[in-house]
Amino acid sequence: MYQIDFGKPEHIHFIGIGGISMSGLAEILMDEGFTVSGSDAHRTELTEALSRKGARVFYGQRASNVTDGIRAVVYTAAIHEDNPELTEVRRRGIPALTRAELLGQLMKNYGRAIAVAGTHGKTTTTSMIAEILLAADTDPTVSVGGVLRSIGGNIRVGGSDLFVAEACEYTNSFLSFYPNIEVILNIEEDHLDFFKDLEDIRNSFRQFARLVPADGIVVINKDIERLDEIVGDLPCRIVTFGRSADADYWAENVIHDEFGRARFDVVWREGPIKAGEDGGAAGTEERLCRRHIVLDVPGEHNVNNALAAIAVCRQIPVSMEAVCGGLARFTGADRRFQVKGRIGGVTIVDDYAHHPSEIRATLEAARNYPHRKLWCVFQPHTYSRTKAFLSEFAQALSAADEVILAEIYAARETDDLGISSADIAERVAALGTPARSMKTFDEIEKFILKNCVNGDLLITMGAGDVVNIGEELLKG
Repeated sequence: MYQIDFGKPEHIHFIGIGGISMSGLAEILMDEGFTVSGSDAHRTELTEALSRKGARVFYGQRASNVTDGIRAVVYTAAIHEDNPELTEVRRRGIPALTRAELLGQLMKNYGRAIAVAGTHGKTTTTSMIAEILLAADTDPTVSVGGVLRSIGGNIRVGGSDLFVAEACEYTNSFLSFYPNIEVILNIEEDHLDFFKDLEDIRNSFRQFARLVPADGIVVINKDIERLDEIVGDLPCRIVTFGRSADADYWAENVIHDEFGRARFDVVWREGPIKAGEDGGAAGTEERLCRRHIVLDVPGEHNVNNALAAIAVCRQIPVSMEAVCGGLARFTGADRRFQVKGRIGGVTIVDDYAHHPSEIRATLEAARNYPHRKLWCVFQPHTYSRTKAFLSEFAQALSAADEVILAEIYAARETDDLGISSADIAERVAALGTPARSMKTFDEIEKFILKNCVNGDLLITMGAGDVVNIGEELLKG
């Protein structure tokens, strides 16, 4: 595999430069003095920002975009071998790296590289860790899979040896990383267009955990089934978080305010301490420590995400004052229970949830948010995921009062597998929740304007472009 010398900037070309992660990596290289070019299908805010920064961005992918002087090419898992640019790259013999391989090479340059993995919660937990590290003035480099408002985007280039990044299991991409601190939030079935089954996914996470060196740390959810199969024989230190006192970090006295935002006590055990440290007495062999945490994001699932972030940052270590301050100022990443606005007394929220567990967590959070009736407009993401979780999607969505299904967002897939959004709608209706599928966003928008009334809460949900529905409605 081609090794980029970060001390000798050269010309790197990105196929799919507009992706949230790819654009961030391109920005990091530009800040390091590299010449960057790239291509994407459409003009977006991310590609426009890269152009303003000095990148040469092509719209439409074609062989002619591969120009002389390119020393290496980076591409995403969504790029197929018959892509015209990748075909030209292969013909010319230009070295090509996956996005994950580039991210892994970047990690090698940092003394403390934190990789955040799990089926759900990666973006939020990475963002929480970033907020805490910023509150502690540690000057971290951050690569997050969403827009974090406090850093003005999805990337921050810092000046310390701290690097925190998301680590996605799809296509085993996180096995290209070089972390010395890992987070494993949860392990569930997903990406079944790549993985065979849950055991295959567990094996991937097992390999991921083994990337950590003996002097490193794995922070993992204590509630993961058969935990020892994942981390039982590792030489590194294991730190757990979870719902009970069996974990190293756990939550007690959890309450939610009128907007569903959580407050809780984080509890952990600590060994001998100096007098006054964290408000405790000195000299005890082990004691229970407790701090009150106030979150500005809703949902029980965010208590778990916060516990993971706390457990990680205590290993750095940073003070509990920075932990509390960073979490209190975290208002969520874009597309994570993001309140977009109000129209006619209807509150419009957007959320990236595209897996049944995520849908359940989001709708549970919504139940604690002020509303008369809870509407959910869900856009399934990929045919393979829809087929694999048809019944689970229906069960999760039935927690809303009214459900509207948009057409499936195909993403990288071309075979519809004989599945459609109507199949989910039928199952939701059979569970007693009114549900309907609609062909176009325009049809959905007109239905909402006619049927949603003052006091209702409308959530647009999915990993595709369903966010556009709420944004169009808010334009009036």
